[in-house]
Amino acid sequence: MSKRCYYDVLGCKKGAAPTEIKAAYRKLAMELHPDRNPGDHTAEVKFKEINEAYDILKDDQRRAAYDRFGHAAFEQGMGNGRGGGGHPFDFAASFTDVFDDLFGEFMGGGKQRRRQNRGGDLRYNLQISLEQAFRGYRAEIKVPSAVACEVCGGSGATPGSQAEQCSTCAGHGKVRATQGFFTIERTCPHCQGRGRVVRNPCKPCGGSGHVQKERTLAVDIPAGVEEGTRVRLSGEGQAGFNGGPPGDLYVFVSVSEHQIFQREGHDLYCHVPVSFVTAALGGAIEVPTLDGGRAKVVIPEGSQSGRQFRLRGKGMPVLRGGGMAGDLYIEVTAETPVKLSKRQKELLREFEKSSEAGTHPHSEGFLDKVKEFWNGGAKA
Repeated sequence: MSKRCYYDVLGCKKGAAPTEIKAAYRKLAMELHPDRNPGDHTAEVKFKEINEAYDILKDDQRRAAYDRFGHAAFEQGMGNGRGGGGHPFDFAASFTDVFDDLFGEFMGGGKQRRRQNRGGDLRYNLQISLEQAFRGYRAEIKVPSAVACEVCGGSGATPGSQAEQCSTCAGHGKVRATQGFFTIERTCPHCQGRGRVVRNPCKPCGGSGHVQKERTLAVDIPAGVEEGTRVRLSGEGQAGFNGGPPGDLYVFVSVSEHQIFQREGHDLYCHVPVSFVTAALGGAIEVPTLDGGRAKVVIPEGSQSGRQFRLRGKGMPVLRGGGMAGDLYIEVTAETPVKLSKRQKELLREFEKSSEAGTHPHSEGFLDKVKEFWNGGAKA
């Protein structure tokens, strides 16, 4: 079976421009790719056919030979083609020629964009107090980072000279090696991915185009921020290469522990010790709030340790909650007195002797359960 005309295979006229041939190949390659046609033998055959045709027609010399002699130009060693007569075409080279056009936007841009390397991101750990997290805080931080050299404008070359295109990667910043059907792409070892080589390096930056500099930045921490919150400062990271955009600065917020308040989400907890007299007879206590104010809490008669009293809206602000806030929980603990005088001890013993049933309900209830347990255990 004779081979089809390469122009017919791609659906182009013989005098078609290189851009038309490339566009036709792109369209057919997308339609017939094996990943889109799993198990379709016909599509696989056509896919190989269009790649063979494009491998010949994309090269000016081989195309000229084909236009003059047809398929015979590549049979029995004639010419330098690789399309037929036992000389397999270079599918990998053909397909990677249009790989950037097919998937360039998805992979981050075409060849020109890949030369412009984005700067690295930076991380800064910021520790603030619970009060600052409560009110919101404007912090000034000093960040050491690489910035574009002012002398050379970030080019890395001495003023008056220019960086040259890397001859190894032709300015792409990457080199490719074909292994059978696959193509491996790696960073150019000559220019380290920059696509350019500086012959006359700028002295202040040593040809890197960057200098280390400490910058002072203002960071607005919103009220209600929680532990581990990340604040992003766009464009405040490391400077990019070859005119590429700078990276970002990420500020990770850590909130210090407070000596009085404990935080759980939007709520605050405060453990307040009270005398056993106040717990027994009742009374009023004054407690602090995180905004610096004071609040009055009434302790009912006979309050036990661990009892909580809620102060609504006195907790942490809800981040971007439109003025909403959590609650403050006051948890009282009846304190056992120490260093008693002889008279105080006598009074306590008199109190103990005069106590009646129901004076210590929790203790009495526990003893009843213990007696029941022991009696049941003895019978068993």
